[in-house]
Amino acid sequence: MTRKILVLPGDGIGPEITAQASRVLAACQARGLDVEVEEALVGGTAYDAHGEPLPAETLAKAEGARAILLGAVGGPQWDTIEDLSKRPEKGLLGLRKNLGLFGNLRPAILYPQLAEASSLKPDVVSGLDIMIVRELTGGIYFGQPRGIEERDGERVGYNTYVYSESEIERIGRVAFEMAQKRGKKLCSVDKANVLEVTILWREVMERLAPEYPDVELSHMYVDNAAMQLVRAPKQFDVIVTGNMFGDILSDAAAMLTGSIGMLPSASLNQSGQGMYEPCHGSAPDIAGQNIANPLATILSVAMMLRYSLDEPALAERIEAAVGKVLDDGLRTADIAYPGTRQVSTSEMGDAVLAAFEAL
Repeated sequence: MTRKILVLPGDGIGPEITAQASRVLAACQARGLDVEVEEALVGGTAYDAHGEPLPAETLAKAEGARAILLGAVGGPQWDTIEDLSKRPEKGLLGLRKNLGLFGNLRPAILYPQLAEASSLKPDVVSGLDIMIVRELTGGIYFGQPRGIEERDGERVGYNTYVYSESEIERIGRVAFEMAQKRGKKLCSVDKANVLEVTILWREVMERLAPEYPDVELSHMYVDNAAMQLVRAPKQFDVIVTGNMFGDILSDAAAMLTGSIGMLPSASLNQSGQGMYEPCHGSAPDIAGQNIANPLATILSVAMMLRYSLDEPALAERIEAAVGKVLDDGLRTADIAYPGTRQVSTSEMGDAVLAAFEAL
Protein backbone atom coordinates (compact mmCIF):
# COMPACT_ATOMS: atom_id res chain seq x y z
CA MET A 1 0.00 0.00 0.00
CA THR A 2 1.27 3.46 -0.89
CA ARG A 3 2.46 5.28 2.22
CA LYS A 4 1.91 8.99 2.70
CA ILE A 5 4.64 11.48 3.54
CA LEU A 6 3.77 14.99 4.65
CA VAL A 7 6.34 17.74 4.08
CA LEU A 8 6.02 20.79 6.34
CA PRO A 9 8.52 23.42 5.12
CA GLY A 10 7.69 25.81 7.97
CA ASP A 11 9.47 29.13 8.50
CA GLY A 12 12.83 30.80 7.94
CA ILE A 13 15.23 28.52 6.08
CA GLY A 14 12.72 25.67 6.30
CA PRO A 15 11.44 25.95 2.70
CA GLU A 16 15.00 26.09 1.31
CA ILE A 17 16.31 23.02 3.11
CA THR A 18 13.19 20.90 2.70
CA ALA A 19 13.26 21.65 -1.03
CA GLN A 20 16.66 19.95 -1.29
CA ALA A 21 15.59 17.02 0.90
CA SER A 22 12.45 16.60 -1.23
CA ARG A 23 14.65 16.26 -4.31
CA VAL A 24 16.47 13.35 -2.67
CA LEU A 25 13.14 11.85 -1.65
CA ALA A 26 11.96 12.09 -5.26
CA ALA A 27 15.12 10.25 -6.35
CA CYS A 28 14.16 7.47 -3.94
CA GLN A 29 10.70 7.36 -5.52
CA ALA A 30 12.34 6.96 -8.91
CA ARG A 31 14.03 3.85 -7.50
CA GLY A 32 10.79 2.25 -6.41
CA LEU A 33 9.94 3.87 -3.10
CA ASP A 34 6.14 3.70 -3.04
CA VAL A 35 5.12 6.92 -1.30
CA GLU A 36 2.74 9.79 -1.90
CA VAL A 37 4.13 13.19 -0.91
CA GLU A 38 2.13 16.31 -0.06
CA GLU A 39 2.82 19.63 1.68
CA ALA A 40 1.04 21.69 4.32
CA LEU A 41 1.57 24.78 6.47
CA VAL A 42 2.77 24.85 10.08
CA GLY A 43 4.27 27.45 12.39
CA GLY A 44 4.42 31.13 11.55
CA THR A 45 3.41 30.71 7.91
CA ALA A 46 0.33 28.81 9.06
CA TYR A 47 -0.49 31.54 11.56
CA ASP A 48 -0.23 34.18 8.85
CA ALA A 49 -2.54 32.22 6.55
CA HIS A 50 -5.02 30.72 9.02
CA GLY A 51 -4.52 32.40 12.39
CA GLU A 52 -3.32 29.12 13.90
CA PRO A 53 0.20 27.61 14.04
CA LEU A 54 -1.28 24.14 13.58
CA PRO A 55 -4.39 24.33 11.36
CA ALA A 56 -6.89 21.47 11.57
CA GLU A 57 -6.16 20.59 7.93
CA THR A 58 -2.43 20.19 8.65
CA LEU A 59 -3.08 18.05 11.72
CA ALA A 60 -5.46 15.81 9.75
CA LYS A 61 -2.85 15.31 7.04
CA ALA A 62 -0.21 14.57 9.67
CA GLU A 63 -2.40 12.00 11.35
CA GLY A 64 -2.87 10.23 8.01
CA ALA A 65 0.83 10.22 7.10
CA ARG A 66 3.29 7.44 7.84
CA ALA A 67 6.07 10.01 8.18
CA ILE A 68 6.44 13.78 8.34
CA LEU A 69 9.42 15.86 7.17
CA LEU A 70 9.59 19.20 8.98
CA GLY A 71 11.86 22.12 8.12
CA ALA A 72 11.78 24.54 11.06
CA VAL A 73 9.38 26.93 12.78
CA GLY A 74 9.64 30.37 14.32
CA GLY A 75 11.08 33.80 13.64
CA PRO A 76 11.23 37.28 15.18
CA GLN A 77 8.19 38.52 13.25
CA TRP A 78 6.00 36.28 15.43
CA ASP A 79 7.69 36.95 18.78
CA THR A 80 5.25 39.75 19.57
CA ILE A 81 2.15 37.53 19.42
CA GLU A 82 0.71 37.97 22.91
CA ASP A 83 -1.28 34.74 22.92
CA LEU A 84 1.43 32.13 23.47
CA SER A 85 -0.86 29.41 22.08
CA LYS A 86 -0.67 31.12 18.68
CA ARG A 87 3.12 31.27 18.41
CA PRO A 88 4.86 29.11 15.78
CA GLU A 89 6.50 26.79 18.31
CA LYS A 90 3.06 25.70 19.51
CA GLY A 91 2.50 24.16 16.09
CA LEU A 92 5.50 21.92 16.61
CA LEU A 93 4.54 21.04 20.18
CA GLY A 94 0.98 20.35 19.02
CA LEU A 95 2.19 17.86 16.41
CA ARG A 96 4.32 16.06 18.97
CA LYS A 97 1.48 15.87 21.49
CA ASN A 98 -1.37 14.98 19.11
CA LEU A 99 0.64 12.29 17.33
CA GLY A 100 2.10 10.89 20.54
CA LEU A 101 5.67 11.38 19.32
CA PHE A 102 7.23 10.61 22.68
CA GLY A 103 10.60 9.22 21.57
CA ASN A 104 13.12 11.71 20.19
CA LEU A 105 16.28 10.26 18.65
CA ARG A 106 19.06 12.81 18.22
CA PRO A 107 22.36 11.42 16.95
CA ALA A 108 25.59 13.36 17.41
CA ILE A 109 27.97 11.92 14.82
CA LEU A 110 31.22 13.52 13.78
CA TYR A 111 31.91 12.95 10.12
CA PRO A 112 35.69 12.40 9.87
CA GLN A 113 35.82 15.00 7.10
CA LEU A 114 34.58 17.65 9.58
CA ALA A 115 36.92 17.02 12.51
CA GLU A 116 38.54 20.42 11.93
CA ALA A 117 35.18 22.17 12.12
CA SER A 118 34.53 21.12 15.73
CA SER A 119 35.28 23.63 18.46
CA LEU A 120 37.03 20.84 20.40
CA LYS A 121 40.39 19.28 19.60
CA PRO A 122 40.20 16.56 16.94
CA ASP A 123 41.56 13.90 19.31
CA VAL A 124 38.69 14.62 21.74
CA VAL A 125 35.91 14.27 19.15
CA SER A 126 37.37 12.02 16.45
CA GLY A 127 35.09 9.02 16.01
CA LEU A 128 32.28 10.57 18.05
CA ASP A 129 28.97 8.70 17.71
CA ILE A 130 26.38 9.39 20.43
CA MET A 131 22.64 8.76 20.35
CA ILE A 132 20.57 10.91 22.69
CA VAL A 133 17.10 9.52 23.43
CA ARG A 134 14.93 12.36 24.72
CA GLU A 135 11.43 12.01 26.14
CA LEU A 136 9.40 14.46 24.09
CA THR A 137 5.78 14.73 25.21
CA GLY A 138 5.99 15.03 28.99
CA GLY A 139 8.00 16.79 31.67
CA ILE A 140 8.07 20.48 32.44
CA TYR A 141 7.21 21.59 28.89
CA PHE A 142 3.74 20.07 29.17
CA GLY A 143 3.11 19.83 32.92
CA GLN A 144 0.11 21.50 34.51
CA PRO A 145 -0.53 23.85 36.27
CA ARG A 146 1.53 26.51 34.55
CA GLY A 147 1.21 30.23 34.07
CA ILE A 148 2.03 33.76 35.18
CA GLU A 149 -0.04 35.36 37.93
CA GLU A 150 0.17 38.06 40.56
CA ARG A 151 1.06 37.11 44.11
CA ASP A 152 1.68 39.55 46.93
CA GLY A 153 1.93 42.48 44.56
CA GLU A 154 4.34 40.96 42.04
CA ARG A 155 4.13 38.68 38.99
CA VAL A 156 5.15 35.08 39.47
CA GLY A 157 5.77 32.54 36.74
CA TYR A 158 5.45 28.81 37.43
CA ASN A 159 5.68 25.49 35.63
CA THR A 160 5.13 21.92 36.76
CA TYR A 161 7.71 19.19 36.23
CA VAL A 162 5.86 15.87 36.18
CA TYR A 163 6.45 12.33 34.86
CA SER A 164 4.45 9.17 35.43
CA GLU A 165 6.01 5.73 35.75
CA SER A 166 4.49 4.64 32.45
CA GLU A 167 5.97 7.63 30.60
CA ILE A 168 9.42 6.91 32.02
CA GLU A 169 9.18 3.19 31.29
CA ARG A 170 8.10 3.84 27.70
CA ILE A 171 11.11 6.02 26.86
CA GLY A 172 13.38 3.79 28.90
CA ARG A 173 12.54 0.78 26.74
CA VAL A 174 13.30 2.78 23.58
CA ALA A 175 16.71 3.68 25.00
CA PHE A 176 17.58 0.17 26.21
CA GLU A 177 16.62 -1.31 22.84
CA MET A 178 18.69 1.34 21.04
CA ALA A 179 21.68 0.52 23.26
CA GLN A 180 21.29 -3.18 22.42
CA LYS A 181 21.74 -2.32 18.73
CA ARG A 182 24.77 -0.12 19.38
CA GLY A 183 27.55 -0.29 22.00
CA LYS A 184 25.40 -1.74 24.79
CA LYS A 185 26.04 1.21 27.11
CA LEU A 186 23.20 3.39 28.40
CA CYS A 187 23.65 6.48 30.56
CA SER A 188 20.47 7.81 32.19
CA VAL A 189 20.74 11.52 32.99
CA ASP A 190 18.73 13.04 35.83
CA LYS A 191 18.94 15.40 38.81
CA ALA A 192 17.97 12.87 41.45
CA ASN A 193 19.88 14.70 44.18
CA VAL A 194 17.33 17.53 44.22
CA LEU A 195 14.28 16.63 42.08
CA GLU A 196 11.74 14.02 43.19
CA VAL A 197 10.59 13.55 39.60
CA THR A 198 14.02 12.30 38.66
CA ILE A 199 14.31 10.12 41.75
CA LEU A 200 11.36 8.25 40.27
CA TRP A 201 13.04 8.39 36.83
CA ARG A 202 16.13 6.68 38.22
CA GLU A 203 14.09 4.06 40.07
CA VAL A 204 12.19 3.10 36.91
CA MET A 205 15.41 2.84 34.87
CA GLU A 206 16.89 0.56 37.53
CA ARG A 207 13.74 -1.57 37.47
CA LEU A 208 13.98 -1.99 33.69
CA ALA A 209 17.69 -2.84 33.66
CA PRO A 210 17.38 -6.59 34.52
CA GLU A 211 15.25 -7.05 31.37
CA TYR A 212 18.26 -5.94 29.31
CA PRO A 213 21.18 -7.84 30.89
CA ASP A 214 23.44 -7.16 27.90
CA VAL A 215 23.21 -3.38 28.44
CA GLU A 216 25.41 -1.61 31.00
CA LEU A 217 23.27 1.04 32.75
CA SER A 218 24.85 4.04 34.45
CA HIS A 219 23.45 7.25 35.91
CA MET A 220 24.74 10.82 35.78
CA TYR A 221 23.49 14.14 37.10
CA VAL A 222 22.67 16.56 34.30
CA ASP A 223 25.24 19.19 35.32
CA ASN A 224 28.00 16.58 35.27
CA ALA A 225 26.69 15.20 31.95
CA ALA A 226 26.99 18.67 30.40
CA MET A 227 30.57 18.92 31.64
CA GLN A 228 31.48 15.40 30.45
CA LEU A 229 30.09 16.10 26.97
CA VAL A 230 32.76 18.74 26.44
CA ARG A 231 35.48 16.99 28.49
CA ALA A 232 35.31 13.41 27.21
CA PRO A 233 32.27 12.93 24.94
CA LYS A 234 33.33 9.55 23.54
CA GLN A 235 32.61 7.90 26.92
CA PHE A 236 28.92 7.99 25.93
CA ASP A 237 27.07 5.62 23.61
CA VAL A 238 23.34 6.11 24.31
CA ILE A 239 22.03 8.81 26.66
CA VAL A 240 18.41 8.80 27.86
CA THR A 241 16.85 11.73 29.64
CA GLY A 242 13.72 13.84 30.05
CA ASN A 243 12.36 16.56 27.85
CA MET A 244 14.09 19.65 29.23
CA PHE A 245 17.48 18.06 29.94
CA GLY A 246 17.40 16.35 26.55
CA ASP A 247 16.65 19.63 24.80
CA ILE A 248 19.74 21.23 26.30
CA LEU A 249 22.18 18.31 26.14
CA SER A 250 21.36 17.36 22.55
CA ASP A 251 22.11 20.89 21.34
CA ALA A 252 25.41 20.86 23.24
CA ALA A 253 26.27 17.46 21.73
CA ALA A 254 25.36 18.73 18.29
CA MET A 255 28.01 21.43 18.40
CA LEU A 256 30.71 18.86 19.14
CA THR A 257 30.25 17.68 15.57
CA GLY A 258 31.25 20.99 14.00
CA SER A 259 27.81 22.26 13.08
CA ILE A 260 24.27 21.71 14.26
CA GLY A 261 23.47 22.00 10.55
CA MET A 262 24.74 18.44 10.09
CA LEU A 263 22.46 16.62 12.49
CA PRO A 264 19.05 15.03 11.81
CA SER A 265 16.50 13.86 14.34
CA ALA A 266 13.55 11.50 14.57
CA SER A 267 10.48 11.68 16.81
CA LEU A 268 8.56 8.40 16.98
CA ASN A 269 5.33 7.12 18.46
CA GLN A 270 4.49 3.57 19.45
CA SER A 271 3.20 2.64 15.98
CA GLY A 272 6.42 3.68 14.22
CA GLN A 273 4.94 6.84 12.75
CA GLY A 274 7.58 9.53 12.88
CA MET A 275 8.37 13.18 12.38
CA TYR A 276 11.83 13.91 11.00
CA GLU A 277 13.57 17.26 11.21
CA PRO A 278 17.01 18.86 11.40
CA CYS A 279 18.20 19.71 14.91
CA HIS A 280 18.81 23.35 14.03
CA GLY A 281 16.24 26.13 14.08
CA SER A 282 14.73 28.38 11.44
CA ALA A 283 17.80 30.70 11.22
CA PRO A 284 15.78 33.73 10.10
CA ASP A 285 18.95 35.82 9.76
CA ILE A 286 20.03 33.80 6.70
CA ALA A 287 16.61 32.86 5.32
CA GLY A 288 16.19 33.39 1.60
CA GLN A 289 19.93 33.76 0.97
CA ASN A 290 20.53 30.22 -0.37
CA ILE A 291 23.40 29.66 2.09
CA ALA A 292 21.80 27.35 4.69
CA ASN A 293 23.14 23.83 5.17
CA PRO A 294 20.57 21.28 3.88
CA LEU A 295 22.51 18.18 4.95
CA ALA A 296 20.74 17.68 8.30
CA THR A 297 17.39 17.73 6.50
CA ILE A 298 18.63 15.34 3.82
CA LEU A 299 19.94 13.03 6.56
CA SER A 300 16.53 13.31 8.25
CA VAL A 301 15.11 11.68 5.11
CA ALA A 302 17.58 8.85 5.66
CA MET A 303 16.32 8.44 9.23
CA MET A 304 12.75 8.44 7.90
CA LEU A 305 13.59 5.64 5.48
CA ARG A 306 15.21 3.64 8.24
CA TYR A 307 12.78 4.05 11.15
CA SER A 308 9.33 4.62 9.59
CA LEU A 309 9.53 3.20 6.05
CA ASP A 310 11.76 0.15 6.62
CA GLU A 311 14.04 1.03 3.70
CA PRO A 312 17.54 0.72 5.19
CA ALA A 313 19.27 0.31 1.83
CA LEU A 314 18.00 3.66 0.58
CA ALA A 315 18.91 5.25 3.93
CA GLU A 316 22.47 3.97 3.62
CA ARG A 317 22.65 5.24 0.05
CA ILE A 318 21.73 8.77 1.15
CA GLU A 319 24.25 8.68 4.00
CA ALA A 320 26.95 7.44 1.63
CA ALA A 321 26.10 10.25 -0.81
CA VAL A 322 26.53 12.84 1.95
CA GLY A 323 29.87 11.28 2.87
CA LYS A 324 31.00 11.42 -0.77
CA VAL A 325 30.15 15.10 -1.05
CA LEU A 326 32.12 15.86 2.11
CA ASP A 327 35.03 13.77 0.80
CA ASP A 328 34.98 15.96 -2.30
CA GLY A 329 35.53 19.04 -0.12
CA LEU A 330 32.17 20.73 -0.64
CA ARG A 331 30.96 22.78 2.31
CA THR A 332 28.21 25.26 3.09
CA ALA A 333 29.27 28.36 5.01
CA ASP A 334 28.69 26.88 8.47
CA ILE A 335 31.20 24.05 7.96
CA ALA A 336 33.63 25.68 5.53
CA TYR A 337 37.29 26.12 6.36
CA PRO A 338 40.46 26.80 4.32
CA GLY A 339 41.07 24.19 1.67
CA THR A 340 37.37 23.41 1.11
CA ARG A 341 35.00 24.78 -1.53
CA GLN A 342 32.07 26.78 -0.22
CA VAL A 343 28.78 26.11 -1.97
CA SER A 344 25.20 27.31 -1.71
CA THR A 345 22.18 25.42 -0.39
CA SER A 346 21.05 24.44 -3.87
CA GLU A 347 24.56 23.55 -5.00
CA MET A 348 24.92 21.22 -2.02
CA GLY A 349 21.60 19.65 -2.97
CA ASP A 350 22.84 19.21 -6.54
CA ALA A 351 26.01 17.51 -5.30
CA VAL A 352 24.23 15.10 -2.95
CA LEU A 353 21.74 14.18 -5.66
CA ALA A 354 24.54 13.53 -8.16
CA ALA A 355 26.40 11.37 -5.64
CA PHE A 356 23.17 9.48 -4.84
CA GLU A 357 22.59 8.78 -8.51
CA ALA A 358 26.20 7.68 -9.06
CA LEU A 359 26.34 5.17 -6.21
